[in-house]
Amino acid sequence: MSPVNNGSLRPSAFLLVGIPGLESAQHWVGIPLCSMYMVALLGNGIVLFVIRMNSSLHEPMYLFLAMLTITDLVLSTSTLPKMLSVFWLGDREIGFHACFAQMFFVHASSLVESGILVAMALDRYVAICNPLRHAAILKITMVAKLALLVLVRGLAVIAPFPLLLMKLPFCQSYIIPHSYCEHMAVVKLACADTTVNATYGLVVALLVGGLDVMSIALSYVMILRAVFGLPSSQARLKALNTCTSHVCVILVFYVPGLFSFLAHRFGRSVPVPIHILLANLYLLLPPMLNPIVYGVKTKQIRSWVTRVFHVRGS
Repeated sequence: MSPVNNGSLRPSAFLLVGIPGLESAQHWVGIPLCSMYMVALLGNGIVLFVIRMNSSLHEPMYLFLAMLTITDLVLSTSTLPKMLSVFWLGDREIGFHACFAQMFFVHASSLVESGILVAMALDRYVAICNPLRHAAILKITMVAKLALLVLVRGLAVIAPFPLLLMKLPFCQSYIIPHSYCEHMAVVKLACADTTVNATYGLVVALLVGGLDVMSIALSYVMILRAVFGLPSSQARLKALNTCTSHVCVILVFYVPGLFSFLAHRFGRSVPVPIHILLANLYLLLPPMLNPIVYGVKTKQIRSWVTRVFHVRGS
């Protein structure tokens, strides 16, 4: 079946290239990507199970962590199965509406994850700068309100991405030079003025993403001021140690995302295969590494998992 409907400017489907320039070798690339996905599924599944089963972990920090793991699973699962079918089976076709649905889930999940990291920074700020009121300020109801706010913001801000694009004609090409339906990759296929689409995407990245980064940075400036005001080095070290997992997760999420964003918008000299690989890693590195970071650095999770495996092995 042809991906283009005769007499229509809306294709019935798009074709995903995979990794342009590496088509002959991308089946090998799928092996480490699949391994990363399996680790992400297992790790996030374990973290969710531990938090669910251990009532002592029903605290703001771990509830935000549970939200983060769910978002990571949505982010990776919305792309990897189709990506692997492109790499391994040559199944390059993705339906018109399926493409825009994938675009929505990828970008909405990324924005929701960014919001969760801001909420986690707020939790660390209250826990360190106002520890006596931490339980009173971040009650379960407040955590639920923050979660709802983060979710609604992510869905509302990203909804115009597919809605604006679906109104445009696609009369020149239906081949997406990417391994999933990335927003700007699809925008470039439209045979109409896409200034609004490109500008809105840039505003979202710079304004919303920038505000999130600034909020996290401000939280940690205030946290550091409070920590270095503590009387003993042991107390300072203990306070900083509670933030290391969150800082690692922040770096894992924002650094690959920044490289991918800059390469797509401004990096004309960056080879296309490198750019696509960066974009793929951005979808997989956080889901894979986040549960490992928290599993290693969080005593409650580490001891609970160790105890479970010790009991089953004895």
